[in-house]
Amino acid sequence: MNRAMIVAIDGPAGSGKSTVALELARRLGFVHLDTGAMYRALTWLAARDNVDLEDGEALARLARENPVSFDARGHVEIAGEDVSTGIRAGEIDRLVPALARHPEVREVMRERQRSLGTVGDAVIEGRDIGSVVVPSAEVKVFLVADVVERARRRSLDRPGVGAESLVLELRRRDERDAVNTQPADDAVLLDTTDLTVDQVVLRIAELVEARR
Repeated sequence: MNRAMIVAIDGPAGSGKSTVALELARRLGFVHLDTGAMYRALTWLAARDNVDLEDGEALARLARENPVSFDARGHVEIAGEDVSTGIRAGEIDRLVPALARHPEVREVMRERQRSLGTVGDAVIEGRDIGSVVVPSAEVKVFLVADVVERARRRSLDRPGVGAESLVLELRRRDERDAVNTQPADDAVLLDTTDLTVDQVVLRIAELVEARR
């Protein structure tokens, strides 16, 4: 029996991880696991329940007691709630880094991510996926892109927010996330600045086919 194939896609905010991973999984018939959505879901729950975002132990306990799941349509669920829309709010964007920086929270979430990643062939996206979460992944890709282009992409989901503000926000986010946004030694670096989604997906699909 062949073991499941894992494709790990890492990269900073706005590099195209989610769009590329979703389309790649669709084309390959793989499960799509958005680890960033998992942190967003936990942040949403912490905000709803007024859990202190400075209290790493309390947040880790919240994560253990309320494992994030994905339904057949890819919707994100936590504590019995479908939070697929709510976790994309600007307020969650602002709060996520404070929650995700706690090592105890990341450990609980990584355990859940590894568990979800064993259900079959999967495309797993996020930060430190290839280096920490699933270092045994057969294909590891680290996406990068110019910060101005990344800001342009984010603006499509954040109408009304100025380009300069988004560039500044992304630079600050890069600094905060730097420790958890490093490519695995054997990852393929792919600059998506001037590439279409189809071009990026095709290049990764070729890597998958080569490993098969």
